[in-house]
Amino acid sequence: MLAAISALIGPVSAILDKVIPDKDLREKLSHEIATMADRQMSAQIEVNKVEAAHKSLFVAGWRPAIGWICGLALLYSTIISPILGIWFTVPEVDTSLLTTVLMGMLGLGAMRTFEKTKGVSREK
Repeated sequence: MLAAISALIGPVSAILDKVIPDKDLREKLSHEIATMADRQMSAQIEVNKVEAAHKSLFVAGWRPAIGWICGLALLYSTIISPILGIWFTVPEVDTSLLTTVLMGMLGLGAMRTFEKTKGVSREK
């Protein structure tokens, strides 16, 4: 995710060059975009530190049960199934459903991180 944000800064700045003729405004917007990306990266690093400090592997390793299920199912469908398929007939897993769930979880995780950085999250 962090690499994706960094990779988008250049193309967005290039679009700003084409759309905004005022050099000062363009540089200001480009700086704001880079600053927001830096804040997002810092927030994600802090969340990663908190998760990594947890004693349980299932919490520290990633989001709990659903994340592990999606991860294992994608491992099966992309690596294990093709290898076993050489010798056996193996059932296929519908990865479109898994990908949808996984991307939804990643999005919720990003929203939760955003809430925590803004200080609007409820802790119970």
